Amino acid sequence: MRYIDPIILDKANQWLTPFFDEETQRTIKELIAYDSETLEDSFYKNLEFGTGGMRGIMGVGDNRINKYTLGKNTQGLSNYLKKVFPSENLKVAIAYDCRHNSKTLAKVVANVFSANNIQVYLFSDLRPTPELSFAVKYLGCHCGIVLTASHNPPEYNGYKVYWQDGGQLVPPQDGEIIAEINALNYSDIRFEAKEGLIQYIDETIDNAFANASIQYGTFETRTEAKKNLKIVFTSLHGTSITMIPRVLEQAGYTQVSIVEAQAIPNGDFPTVKSPNPEEPEALSLALELAENVQADLVIGTDPDCDRLGIAVRNPDGQMVLLNGNQAMIVKSHFLLEQWKKAGKLNGKQFLASTIVSTPMLRKVAERFDVIYMEGLTGFKWIAKMIKDYPQLTLIGGGEESFGYMVGDFVRDKDAVTATLLVAEIAAQKKAEGSSIYAYLEQLYREYGYFREALISLVKKGKKGAQEIEQIMKALREQPPKNIAGSPVVVMEDYQASEIHDFKNHTSAAIEIPKSNVLIFYTKDGSKVAARPSGTEPKIKFYISVNGKDREVLEKKIDAIREDLNLNS
Repeated sequence: MRYIDPIILDKANQWLTPFFDEETQRTIKELIAYDSETLEDSFYKNLEFGTGGMRGIMGVGDNRINKYTLGKNTQGLSNYLKKVFPSENLKVAIAYDCRHNSKTLAKVVANVFSANNIQVYLFSDLRPTPELSFAVKYLGCHCGIVLTASHNPPEYNGYKVYWQDGGQLVPPQDGEIIAEINALNYSDIRFEAKEGLIQYIDETIDNAFANASIQYGTFETRTEAKKNLKIVFTSLHGTSITMIPRVLEQAGYTQVSIVEAQAIPNGDFPTVKSPNPEEPEALSLALELAENVQADLVIGTDPDCDRLGIAVRNPDGQMVLLNGNQAMIVKSHFLLEQWKKAGKLNGKQFLASTIVSTPMLRKVAERFDVIYMEGLTGFKWIAKMIKDYPQLTLIGGGEESFGYMVGDFVRDKDAVTATLLVAEIAAQKKAEGSSIYAYLEQLYREYGYFREALISLVKKGKKGAQEIEQIMKALREQPPKNIAGSPVVVMEDYQASEIHDFKNHTSAAIEIPKSNVLIFYTKDGSKVAARPSGTEPKIKFYISVNGKDREVLEKKIDAIREDLNLNS
C-alpha cells in the first residue's frame, strides 16, 4: 500500500461508520488498499459551489457527488430556509437531467426536504433546467434544485440551487448556506421521507412553460415563413427533447428534422466526445443531416438545455457554426429592432452580459440608447441585475459560452426560448431573401468586425488545481507588459477589486463582487481575460480583438495565442 496522508486517511475513516451504507464503506476500503491517488482526490477537499452551482465526479468521499454530500447540502439548505422564513409553509421545486443517478439523487434530495417538513414539487422525469427556474416562480416556491452537470463528461453530476426569484444563488446567501452546510455532520442528515409532502408535477408546468416560451420567443413572422424554414435539431442525448420539438411545432414550424441517434436521453452521451454545443464536433451528426435535408438552420442544445449551438448557411451554401458571441449579437440586435418597431424603447430597458463576452454588445446597446450592464461569468449575476433594478426591464441577456435568456420570465440561460428566437430570425430573414449569416455580416459592417477566441487548458485533480493557482498568481504578480507587440494599458483584477491604468499610473476600485478573474487591455484594443472555471478542472483564456479587416484580426488572435503560450 502506498503512503496515504494521515489527514486524508482520517477523513476516509469517518465514512467507515454504520451511518454510511455497506457499498460506500466497501468502496472506501478498496481505495485505501489499492488506489491512494483516487482516495486523496476523493477526500482532499469538500465540493464547492462555483459559477454554475456544485459539480463533481460521482463517487464516494467529500469531494464527490453522492447521496451523502447532496444530502448534507439539502439538510443545510433546509435549516437555512427555516431561519430565513420562520413562519412560512416552505415549498421547493426539484428537477433533474439525463445523467447517471440523476433521478435517484433527485429523490434523495426530495426525501431530505420532506423529512424537514418542506413541501416538495418534483418532476417525475427529466426536464430542461430553465423549466425548473420557471417552476420556482410559477409555483411560488422558496427555492429550487436541479440535478445536472450541464455539459461536463459522463462521470460528473451536480446540484444547482435557485432562489425565490428563479435565479441561482449569489452572495451573500451562498456563503450563508455553505456555512450552514459546513456546520453539519453527515449524521445530522434526515433521509427518511415524510409521507404526503412530495408531489409530482409535470403537465401543468410543461404547458405553462411552453406557452410562456412561445410568448417571449416569437414576434410577427408570418405562418408561411415559418413553414418554409427547414430546421435540424439535436438534443445531444439530453433533456431538450422533452420541450423543444413541442414548442417549435406549437409555434408553427412544420419542417423540423430531429437527429434520431441523439434523441434518446443517455448519460453516456455515446455519439459525441463531449455533449457541449460549444464544441464543433458535437454538432457533426446534425450538420450531416442538414445536408441531407437541405436545412436552413441547425440547433443543438447541451444536456440540461440551457445552452444552444447554431449553424447557418453562408453565401456559398455551406453550413457554418456561429460562436456564442456571434449568436448573442444576432439575437440581441434583432430583439432591439423588434422593441423599437413596437415603440416600446423608452430608456427603461437594458441588455446584460458578462465581463468575458464580446465588447460589441455594448456598442449595440449604445446605438439603441438602451442601458448596458455587465457582470461576472454566470447567469446568476444577470438574474441579480433584474432583482436589483426592478424599475428596468431586461430585453435580453447573453454570454460567450452559448447561453441566452429572453426577457425575465426565466432567470437563467434558456435554450428553449432562445431556440424559438433563432428560428424566428431565420424565418424572417429567409422570407426577406436574406439569412442569419448575411444579417451578422451586415452588423459587422455597421459596428466593425469583432473576433473572439476561447482557449481552455485542462488541469485535473489536486495537482491541476495547484497549477491553475500558480498560473493566476504569476499573471497577477508579473502582468505582461506587451501582448502580441501591443502595450498593456489596463489590467482589471477582480479578485483585488482594482483597475490599474498603466498608461496614466492610476488605480480605481471595481464595484462588482470579487472573483478570480484578470483582464488585460492593450493599446490596439485587444482584450485578454484569464479565469479558472468554477465548474470544471480548467483555466480559460478569452481573447477579443476588433477592427476593420477580418483577416488581420484572425492573425492577431494567432499572435496573442503564441505570445501567451496558449497553443498547447
